[in-house]
Amino acid sequence: MTRVGILYPGYSAEDDYKTFAELLGGETELPVVHTLMREDAHRVDALLDVGSEGVLAEGARELAAMEVDSAVWACTSGSFVFGWEGARRQVQGVRSVTGAPSSSTSFAFVHALAQLGLSRVAIAATYPDDVAQRFVEFLTAAGVTVLSLASRGIATAAEVGGLDPDEALDFVISNDHPRAEAVLVPDTALHSADLIEPMEALLGKTVLTANQVSVWEGLRLAGRCQARPGPGTLFRSGASAVRSAFAAG
Repeated sequence: MTRVGILYPGYSAEDDYKTFAELLGGETELPVVHTLMREDAHRVDALLDVGSEGVLAEGARELAAMEVDSAVWACTSGSFVFGWEGARRQVQGVRSVTGAPSSSTSFAFVHALAQLGLSRVAIAATYPDDVAQRFVEFLTAAGVTVLSLASRGIATAAEVGGLDPDEALDFVISNDHPRAEAVLVPDTALHSADLIEPMEALLGKTVLTANQVSVWEGLRLAGRCQARPGPGTLFRSGASAVRSAFAAG
């Protein structure tokens, strides 16, 4: 049994991890530790607090007691808003407390693209545009070409967590780009486990969602990411020797 510890801010789509564990066949445990969210807001200042050192350290101490094989800070916006170096320091902090290989959702997107050999993407983001632009900057720093960005403009994680699945699917498939090799959906507040296969079938290309890449990244770090059926192209690809995008990886 592989135990991937998930640090998750507040409450919105944490049950997605139970669904992913079921889809992966019961040999993966995804224990979730809820980290402090003083204010649920897709706003840069609030996100900087959500991903602050003290908040993550407190959650990481809980994961350490669970003896996890790896740990993932499962918050895309709460990592990329810190920029490349700030996000790297987050990962190092989590690793130092848990004693386990660690990463974050933002780096998970970079590693997933490297695994699949993809570099041209479209982004369908639930965030307001100013927050979504920070994700574009993060990916650009990793050498990824962002061909298009769509921002849904939803102000809180709770609202995203309650988004109707059909609305979420329509939003993603309506914001593809013809030259994109993949569509990225960067919000762990969005339920996506049951949507990835339909989205890939409709688009005819790879779709990477925040909770999906977080789980895959944790398995990769634990050395347990062999190719397997679904959810999505990413899991079927297994994990090759992806070069980590940060020193702590």
